Amino acid sequence: MKIAVAMSGGVDSSTAAAILKEAGHELVGFAMQLWNQRRGLSVDADGEPMPSRCCSLDDIYDARRVAEDLGFPFYVLNLERDFERDVVQPFVTSYLNGETPIPCVSCNSRLKFASLDRLAQSLGCEKVATGHYARVRFDGEAGRYRLLRGLDGRKDQSYFLWELTQAQLARSLFPLGGMSKAEVREVARRHDLAVAEKAESQEICFVPDGNYASFIDRYLEAEGEQTRLPDRGEIVNSRGEVLGTHDGIHRYTVGQRRGIRVAHPRPLYVLSVNAGQNRVVVGSEEELGSREFTAAGVNWVAFDEPAAPVRAEIRVRYRHTPALATIEPTGAKRFHVVFDEPQRAITPGQATVFYQDEEVLGGGWIVKSK
Repeated sequence: MKIAVAMSGGVDSSTAAAILKEAGHELVGFAMQLWNQRRGLSVDADGEPMPSRCCSLDDIYDARRVAEDLGFPFYVLNLERDFERDVVQPFVTSYLNGETPIPCVSCNSRLKFASLDRLAQSLGCEKVATGHYARVRFDGEAGRYRLLRGLDGRKDQSYFLWELTQAQLARSLFPLGGMSKAEVREVARRHDLAVAEKAESQEICFVPDGNYASFIDRYLEAEGEQTRLPDRGEIVNSRGEVLGTHDGIHRYTVGQRRGIRVAHPRPLYVLSVNAGQNRVVVGSEEELGSREFTAAGVNWVAFDEPAAPVRAEIRVRYRHTPALATIEPTGAKRFHVVFDEPQRAITPGQATVFYQDEEVLGGGWIVKSK
């Protein structure tokens, strides 16, 4: 087949390309220039620019080198404008609304897959391959493509792919889905790839130091939108009693313990962030538990929207251990989830993904918990 390969410059996407090339496929490599580092919005403590942790110019150089070594053409897509509009700006707005967003989901499905798939089709490519640890399988009886967890539970990335449509899954290839990270690195060494020992990126690419609040401060200043920054407000307990003040709700997220700056005989955790009242609600760790939440923007992968409740294992964030719950569709791509047991720190803005055994049934965006 003729296959378009998304190449980030890391060991995973490079190894996926090597596997496909070895299998005899015709490859076209694509890297994506997403974030303009020249804007200087990611800086260290001394104000010096910090390189992006993925999709940087160095990563693009590494991707090009791998493509040259493996012998297939390579192109760079400049998606900076789309990335800022579809990923960065919603990320900033979500924090200002008292949420804790996870931009990697939207980046994968709405930007990377969508852009690459359109280009791949225009070039006559039959499939789009990435280095994700996930699997896709066609179910002939159901006439649907199934999205499955990667076999290596420690590296499974199916959580980030729940927004993919049936059309996108039909054209997707995940060569690493049945492999462990150790096996991937061994394949990379066997092919003598220059990135075989390259470290993984962990943080959000455009916030390499992980300090989201400082990034938002600098972003709004650069855009001349400082007036959007939240004012100082109250920190209260669950009974509404004022315990202190905060310097902006975008500095807080549900479950946070450090940085609350309120003297108290017991450890305090952020229970909720109320943008409408400009309040941060704190309490004990026991108060973090919730059994119910509502989500919107649902995408059902395994079937069309069900008319009856569905039992499944639910994740409420990437590192959350899936827990049994009942999903009750409420219409208009919304649903209500009730867990069998309380779960810690269910956070508005995060993606929730639901599974049955190894299969992704679908997912959505958490909008409210209780």
